[in-house]
Amino acid sequence: MTLNRVCAASLAFLLAMEGCGGAGKSQAPLGAASETQGAPASSGSAPVALARTARPITGGENDYREIVAASGATRRVLLGESTHGTHEYYRERARISEMLIRRHGFNAVALEGDWAPIARLNDYVRGSGNDRSAAQAMGELTRFPQWMWRNAEFAAFVERLRSLNLERPAAERVGLYGMDVYDLFDAADAVLAYLAGNDPARAGQAQKAYHCFGRYRRSTQAYGEATRRGASCRRQAEDVEALVRKLPRPAEPVAAEHHFAAVRSAASVTAAEAYFRAAYAGSLAWNVRDRAMAATVEEIAAHQAALSARPGKVVMWSHNSHTGDARATYAARRGELNIGQLMRERHGEAAFLIGFFSHGGKVLAAPEWDAAGRVYEMKPALAGSHEALFRQIGLPAFSLPIRGNTEAMRSLKEPMLQRAIGVIYQPQSERMSHYFDARMAEQFDAAIYFDRSTAVTPLPPR
Repeated sequence: MTLNRVCAASLAFLLAMEGCGGAGKSQAPLGAASETQGAPASSGSAPVALARTARPITGGENDYREIVAASGATRRVLLGESTHGTHEYYRERARISEMLIRRHGFNAVALEGDWAPIARLNDYVRGSGNDRSAAQAMGELTRFPQWMWRNAEFAAFVERLRSLNLERPAAERVGLYGMDVYDLFDAADAVLAYLAGNDPARAGQAQKAYHCFGRYRRSTQAYGEATRRGASCRRQAEDVEALVRKLPRPAEPVAAEHHFAAVRSAASVTAAEAYFRAAYAGSLAWNVRDRAMAATVEEIAAHQAALSARPGKVVMWSHNSHTGDARATYAARRGELNIGQLMRERHGEAAFLIGFFSHGGKVLAAPEWDAAGRVYEMKPALAGSHEALFRQIGLPAFSLPIRGNTEAMRSLKEPMLQRAIGVIYQPQSERMSHYFDARMAEQFDAAIYFDRSTAVTPLPPR
């Protein structure tokens, strides 16, 4: 897939398993296994050993007891997914997030989604704004792939989070935030709107600086192409961010939340500018993106701590390719890092990484970038993969603690294939497009598995 093709449509969401490369170059997916690359078949004793510590998922209140107890003692919990279109992943991430919020004081959920449209959802879950339902509050989630967050499973979680928040004082409500980097123009609009209502003089300065982006007609592709010819709005974006950060933080919780949204909107413009400039330069835009997401999470935690006078504890929802420690995967050989690695480097064992996997079933994905999503039947997992190993355990769904689990650590220490489907599914090139090698014992602290999963349910388009 060429750069121009991948970077079309404002790069609303990059393929979860692919970064932009140089113009005209076909890029292999992150950590792709070649058609000839081998992977060790699982030892015959491994399924038996893993079965001793695997815990069935039944839908009952004891599901995830060990994992939630272990992760609840940390400050950053990362919940992955091996596709962007699987019902069970959204449903179970919501269950685990609610357990962490209710039992262990987690006070923010950060999503692999853009800041500006998720900020409207944050208003809704906090009980402010004008929206009357989660579906209505999702009104700005209009870019490809719309189903990634505009789906019934996530909407149900949003409604429950709002109900939970309305039982709490404003300062103790749980925040819902985007941490991704693609909404350059929407984030700039949010900055200008906040300043217009709170500091008209600074609004004029910001509008003058953001005029640098005006010539690109809200096209990040046009801006990216221009940077290859030497154009840059980097200084202007950074100047506005510095200006907004000088605004005093209000003491009142709702006003403080809106102030933080403006600060992070300005930071999102800076991050988006850096990302698109790196993408079109052919450098490691993936690293720019994940560093920006990790930095956003740290600011979210600091903000929540300032609001509630309690530690900022954040749950993150992102693809396994962002969640699992990149140092234990093929990505490291490409010079790529990710959020999981950065969280471990910063927090050590106070970061807890959970991967989600399926052997087969249905998934919602698109055949190509910017195409309509459709339901696919996933091919059964390849022999020599973690998913194939997990199937041998014989449970339809289970959780598996890895950290501190001697048998799991031993059984999962060697590199094996691992499947990853982003917003695009290409079953005709399943091995090349959707598998990479990884050492799961080092990659994740726990795993969650569904033998046969179902597709996420998209909400009707607006």
